[in-house]
Amino acid sequence: MRIFLYGQQIKSDEEFAFAQEVIELAKKHGSTILLFAALSKELAKFSGGYLDLEVINSTKELEQANIDVAITLGGDGTILRAITILKQTGIPILGINLGRLGFLANVEKIFIAEAMEQLHQKQYNIIDKSLLALTCNMPLFNNYPFALNDFTVNKRDTSSMITVHVYVDDVLLNSYWADGVIVSTPTGSTGYSLSCGGPIIFPDSQNFLITPVAPHNLNVRPIIISDNHRIRLEVEGRTDSYMCTLDSRYETITSSHKIELSKADFGIRFIQIKGSSFMKTLSEKLYWGQDKRN
Repeated sequence: MRIFLYGQQIKSDEEFAFAQEVIELAKKHGSTILLFAALSKELAKFSGGYLDLEVINSTKELEQANIDVAITLGGDGTILRAITILKQTGIPILGINLGRLGFLANVEKIFIAEAMEQLHQKQYNIIDKSLLALTCNMPLFNNYPFALNDFTVNKRDTSSMITVHVYVDDVLLNSYWADGVIVSTPTGSTGYSLSCGGPIIFPDSQNFLITPVAPHNLNVRPIIISDNHRIRLEVEGRTDSYMCTLDSRYETITSSHKIELSKADFGIRFIQIKGSSFMKTLSEKLYWGQDKRN
């Protein structure tokens, strides 16, 4: 098995030990490890023992390397950055959580050995997650105009609210007077949208979720639509520019930007190890069904 190990930072001896555990377990099972360039540099700060491992810098190199599986070391943000390298390769991701909450990177540190064993024994399922695709009348996120979690537009550098006109298949759905608007996938429903009062959506629901951020009109609520629709956003306000994000990336836009969102024609594949599920992740991360009062 050829494994692409992706990470951005190794912040401590403890995190290095977890990275080392993954590499050594992979070698024990006869697998070949290839490192993301940034991760290779981080590991070198702690040990020179992995300088001989092949390094991957780009999607093109990844496509030529015949990778079977990608393993990420970090939190959910690390996975969001990893997919900008993986792109349309179809390489499945196993996320090891070195961060905090970890909805996407749901293999906890204490289960690394178990997860690596299941990986090499092929005791897992592949889960496909949908993406948002962005198009615009002006250059925007040209490097990778796709999002696993969400697209957002928000006010910038002012206390004044903005107006976001949202069209579904060219028909006006609503004009949101708010601090901003979030358009998310089911995967993104447990992210920014959730903190703004949006519902949690199961990953296979085939929906988009539109959630206002601090709306001025209290009768405005999050709304779920089928992901076979197109969503267009136009923004106006008292200022000349606004902030928009696509997952963890951000750019500045103006009222001249006409943004359209639709379902991408490809998805991101995730490895779900035995005993793991979306409902189990919810109950563990959100403490559902557990009495924490005492």
